[in-house]
Amino acid sequence: QLDLVESGGGSVQAGGSLRLSCVATTTPHCMAWFRQAPGKEREGVGFMEGDGSTRYAASVKGRFTISRDNTKKILYLQMNSLKPEDTAMYYCAARWASYGRGVFDPSDFLYWGQGTQVTVSS
Repeated sequence: QLDLVESGGGSVQAGGSLRLSCVATTTPHCMAWFRQAPGKEREGVGFMEGDGSTRYAASVKGRFTISRDNTKKILYLQMNSLKPEDTAMYYCAARWASYGRGVFDPSDFLYWGQGTQVTVSS
């Protein structure tokens, strides 16, 4: 069993920063961040493999950074230069296997947190 708990969401003005955290009860191979805005489909933000390699969605590349503390079983999402279009519920997700050249399909991830809201005002 793997439980994920996100925290760190909040409200910020455009151009600001936030750091999200996801605490896991164990250490899966691949952990990811997804987000879902009202009326839109859930979309991938980025993921990190067990070897530390990362991939990001084009919309956040260069602004968002994923890091991982395996000792504390925490996945982080540092979000800089936030834009109003980044407003969404952010979810942490995990899978036991490597994701390789995965395409950020939510159905590829078995474990999910409850989400944390990020609101960016202009």
